[in-house]
Amino acid sequence: MPEHLILEMKNICKAFPGVKVFDCFGFDLREGEIHCVVGENGAGKSTLIKMFSGAHTPDDGDIYLDGELVKIPDPRSAMQLGIQTIYQEHTLFPFLSVMENLYAGNEISNGVTLNRREMIKKTSGILEDLHSNIDPLDIVGQLGSGDQKTVEIARGLLQESRIVILDEPTSSFSQTEIDHLLSIIKKLSEDGISIIYISHHLEEVFKIADRVTVIRDGIKINTYGSEDITEQKLINDMVGRDVSLFYKRDKVPIGDVLFEVKDLKGNGVKNASFSVRRGELVGIAGMVGSGRTELAQILFGARKVDSGEIIIGGKKVNIKTPLSAITNNMCYITEDRQETGLFLQHSLDKNIPIASYTQTTTPFAIPGEDIRLTQKYIDLLKIITPSVFQQVMFLSGGNQQKVVLGKWFATDADIFIFDEPTRGIDVGSKEEIYRITVDLLRQEKAVIMISSDMPELIAMSDKVMVMRNGSMVEEITKDQISEENILKHSIGGSIK
Repeated sequence: MPEHLILEMKNICKAFPGVKVFDCFGFDLREGEIHCVVGENGAGKSTLIKMFSGAHTPDDGDIYLDGELVKIPDPRSAMQLGIQTIYQEHTLFPFLSVMENLYAGNEISNGVTLNRREMIKKTSGILEDLHSNIDPLDIVGQLGSGDQKTVEIARGLLQESRIVILDEPTSSFSQTEIDHLLSIIKKLSEDGISIIYISHHLEEVFKIADRVTVIRDGIKINTYGSEDITEQKLINDMVGRDVSLFYKRDKVPIGDVLFEVKDLKGNGVKNASFSVRRGELVGIAGMVGSGRTELAQILFGARKVDSGEIIIGGKKVNIKTPLSAITNNMCYITEDRQETGLFLQHSLDKNIPIASYTQTTTPFAIPGEDIRLTQKYIDLLKIITPSVFQQVMFLSGGNQQKVVLGKWFATDADIFIFDEPTRGIDVGSKEEIYRITVDLLRQEKAVIMISSDMPELIAMSDKVMVMRNGSMVEEITKDQISEENILKHSIGGSIK
């Protein structure tokens, strides 16, 4: 293994409002090696690669390329330095050919016309080097996920990238596609290209890694050579927080089954079966891309169900739209409150009453009633705002989340789906959201909580359902809930 360091981070610090991600963080990459980075959701993996790719700029610290200090203020600078980042989501033009995608913005011309023959020839050469049988004139949108990822790698090679960063590249791949991609990555390494490979699939890591770095809560816990890594070591490093980080919630009596799902399929969910009782909080765990949000979307009618049953109060229901979900006493607090949960440029009195309009007997809004309803939930949820007429965009993140909750509380729903309910809010607001959630349980509501925050999931859940690759793979009862137990099922671990 070559020892030349092609890329190095020293004393990197990075923070976002209210959240410190890295403090004096260090990382290095050798020429021609495959350096895998693992860690549970929220560990800092995405922030790390975004600093290398120029999407984020470190607050402090230095980055070196071939021993020379460099600045990476934007993605174009990263590409000029030979750093190519391939994200989990495809970044291709689906209606263009493979060749057109590779040369978009960098076309070869004869001065007046494009030299398509030369571009096709060079595209064919790169694809052959990658042992791919893709035709340069294939339309990208008609290719499978694995072939599209190959096209993105080919685009990086065309730009003569020396470093390729792959972020969870196989999240929606078949096993054949995974094996082909891993063989391409090994060939790139053999050709002297350095690889940073981010993945929560440990079986992939064991197949290709020269070194593995484990990150937890923005801290580099360990770096192992390939001969030293074991599943147990990696999982032990990925978990293990101070117990003081775990919220303590009151116990609530659990009643009869209110909500049940049997063999549900659709929207990328391959198989899901579980039940929720009155007064019970069921946590949904899984790594990014496991199908958690996709499950929430089909439960709420935002995406199509292909097969399976949804049963509420012992009666099978047909939920085709969010409106039908609301009329069945369901609500959905989405993971992105600003994009899908709120009308940011409107006031509180235009946001909080909106979902409850489905229950009114008149098609017209009654401003006085809306104001009274809004004030009721401002007082109940302790929303800090100068008035009901304040635009939601000017509230803090925690208060915005309370407005979302108020909107759904006004519907008097029985079943609450929370998707990342405390993402991006401060500790004080988190505890307030937890208190509100426990109050719902006391009212015999049923709560489904999707969360990447492991302490939150463990502290709040009465049981945890674990998803992996679109399937619900494990039910963990209260006495068995632990970080290690959740993580080993989330990544497909085999430890006992």
